[in-house]
Amino acid sequence: MTTEIFFSSPKLGEITGKQLQLMLHRFHLGELISYAPTSKGVGQQTLFLQSTTGEYVLKGNPLYPGQFIEEKYYIEHLRSTTSLPIPPLYIVDEAEDIFGWSYAIMSRLPGLHLSDPAAYAGLNEVEREAVALLLADTLAQMQCWKVDRCGEYKPLEGRIIEFSAGYTAWLYERIRYWLADAKNYSTVTEQDLAWVEEVLSSAELAFNELSAPVYVMGDYKLDNLLFQPQADGWRLSGLFDFTNGYFGDGLADVSRIMTMYLDRGEVEAATQFIKRYYLNSESKAGFKERYRVHILHQRVLDWGCAYAINQVTWGRELSFADWASEFIDLPVGVE
Repeated sequence: MTTEIFFSSPKLGEITGKQLQLMLHRFHLGELISYAPTSKGVGQQTLFLQSTTGEYVLKGNPLYPGQFIEEKYYIEHLRSTTSLPIPPLYIVDEAEDIFGWSYAIMSRLPGLHLSDPAAYAGLNEVEREAVALLLADTLAQMQCWKVDRCGEYKPLEGRIIEFSAGYTAWLYERIRYWLADAKNYSTVTEQDLAWVEEVLSSAELAFNELSAPVYVMGDYKLDNLLFQPQADGWRLSGLFDFTNGYFGDGLADVSRIMTMYLDRGEVEAATQFIKRYYLNSESKAGFKERYRVHILHQRVLDWGCAYAINQVTWGRELSFADWASEFIDLPVGVE
């Protein structure tokens, strides 16, 4: 279900301390001390709370039936097979008697969001390189989870279901869908469409021959990671938000990080990140072709979003193809 296209996110709405106390009592989590909205929760679906037994995050009003069951599936598997800092507690309550919707309670993890410009600005060059390598190594751990076929976990059925038309068709359909949607807000010419089809066509064989599907987080970005400083550098202290997971090409999870670095002009950090990822990857065949498609996918989303919310940061005279083509090739020295 997480690979479905949703047009809006639910919000928690008004929540009272009495409701939160009922929830805490249900799971023997102590007495409520305080609660507040999270700053990073997309769609206002999350809430911080502190009780006499610790600090937690409430995640409620699911996007679709079984959202939190699906998250728990990913969390429990990653917790048992990796050393990553996954929430140690993740309770799902399907009952709707307290809030009017089902919810999950998870441990609040410590650390800083390096997506915060002020926090990231405080890193020196050596620290930024170390973070880039850490981001690649984290993906390597997650992507040790391999399955037989590309698909998605269906929480209400309790199993992984293969994409009906195959992974390549599923991925290409999404790219074409969002490019068509971008035409509602921006100019996308026939030349742009032809260029996109050329990129997709050149990678089709590489995708069709992909033989080792892995777990894909689907939203791998700094907003969903926490870091803590140590004497010898930074360590990853938190990894969360597994709502968009599925099984496919692990390269899909490099796109948010790479475009972040390239948008900032941090070519060296981007190069260090993708070099380490390539070194860790077991699927090196067709790497360049698959990489281009995943970055194209991200640039389609970024283009449409920027025009939709009127936050275009590049010259509006640029066509989509001219703008996106600057990003989709691997950095010099990686190939």
